[in-house]
Amino acid sequence: MFESAPKLIADMSNLTLEKIGKLAGVSRSTVSRVVNNHPNVSDNVRERVEKIIKETEYSPNLAARSLASQRSFVIGLVIPRSVQVFFGDPYFARLTQGIAQATNLHDYTFSLFILENREIEDRLIPRITRPGMIDGLVVQSTSADDKVLSRVINGSIPYVIAGRPLEYPNVTYIDVDNINGAILAVEHLIQLSRKRIGTISGPQNISPGLDRKLGYIHALEKHGFIVDENLIAEGNFTEESGYQAAKQLLPYEPDAIFAASDSMGLGAIQAIKEKGLQVPQDISIVGFDDLPPARYSTPQLTTIRQPILRFGVAAIEILVKYVEDKITTPQKTILGVELVIRDSCGGKQ
Repeated sequence: MFESAPKLIADMSNLTLEKIGKLAGVSRSTVSRVVNNHPNVSDNVRERVEKIIKETEYSPNLAARSLASQRSFVIGLVIPRSVQVFFGDPYFARLTQGIAQATNLHDYTFSLFILENREIEDRLIPRITRPGMIDGLVVQSTSADDKVLSRVINGSIPYVIAGRPLEYPNVTYIDVDNINGAILAVEHLIQLSRKRIGTISGPQNISPGLDRKLGYIHALEKHGFIVDENLIAEGNFTEESGYQAAKQLLPYEPDAIFAASDSMGLGAIQAIKEKGLQVPQDISIVGFDDLPPARYSTPQLTTIRQPILRFGVAAIEILVKYVEDKITTPQKTILGVELVIRDSCGGKQ
């Protein structure tokens, strides 16, 4: 049974969310959801917490609660230097939006760390991976040869890795179902009777690039297609790389291309048009992401929608549990994706 406010209030010169939770018989995160008017709280619990808040005349004091709990109440997002397209890629803007919304909801401060070079990495990583400055980190997954992940994993604070890390299978990470997304894309093209289906893969030293190429191969083999290496080109998720990769594929006369990102799909459309061909009449295109440019391109891009905003929110939900409940068991979370059919394939839903 939770303790009554009159019994404990005399000892509380500096009330915190933890103390309010103790009075109400709930967790700190539940109090935070009530304070921030989160909908996922039962009426009974909300009423109990609000009663305690009213009785104690509680109002958040960030400095006081940090001193009392010996925590910073700051959550960081780390963007390694190998992720060089942060400001030019709408994916990261959407991801950051989700993370910022969730940190606000849970009454944390959000801090962004962009490791532009090795000097910044060497200076910042030791500071943010030991207790005191940051309570927890979301770290964008990196290429296999990047050492940021190992330094975070071997640090002393909770973390969630955004994207399946290639070299660390037993860590906490969140990802989308990249393999199944690629399968959905290729099977859609097969259903449209396309026979020479190429792909523009992502880099093969990061998991999205590997997994989306693997899904492409699985789908072809499942339906009796022979995998033609001439119909596979590698990009780096940028529009320019999609443009160059499509030029590499066009001499082999694909009638469809699955691009492992929307940006590469849009670059491919430009290369196809320059060749005097039409999308989708001559070549169908499917992308991956469902970012705003996919909806405004000509033709509009058929794509695999990944829930980027929800991805950011879910990463923080997981991290907050690790921070507040002191969980240590690794957790793997995979979010589903869906096919969004528009004009670039010639097929309708």
